Amino acid sequence: MHESDLELRIKRLEDIENIKKLKAIYCAYADDNYDADGIAGLFTEDGVWDGGIRGKYEGRESIRSFFMKGKDRVTFAVHNVINPVIEIEDSAATAQWNLFQPCTVEGKACWVSGVYNDYCVKIDGQWVFKRMEVRFNFWTSFEKGWVEQPFIVSGQ
Repeated sequence: MHESDLELRIKRLEDIENIKKLKAIYCAYADDNYDADGIAGLFTEDGVWDGGIRGKYEGRESIRSFFMKGKDRVTFAVHNVINPVIEIEDSAATAQWNLFQPCTVEGKACWVSGVYNDYCVKIDGQWVFKRMEVRFNFWTSFEKGWVEQPFIVSGQ
């Protein structure tokens, strides 16, 4: 039996919503003191988290380790991901999101902005991250802002 056009369209919309939910869960774990186990569990075993200036971590255990250490540096965060563009092809998908995040880094209020590029795969009916890349537009102190000081250096 072949799926009708309507069934395929509904399935595609469900996949898009499930990818949005996957990203929302990632953000919730990140905002919950960087729940390293939760975050790592959203990736394939060989998944990659590539944060550009924040480093690149390959494999679920490497991702877990990175986020375990990160929660000591970033003690508060609110990940706001907006403007998703999601493309699905069978059991693979790409998703792009804008990030705007207030946070506390090493005891100081900061603003962070960037763009996430996610590569997801559907395994046993569940969407997971195969690769997540984030490229930052700025990582700045609250007081100086992104015009005066787009990127802060540790200790500033």
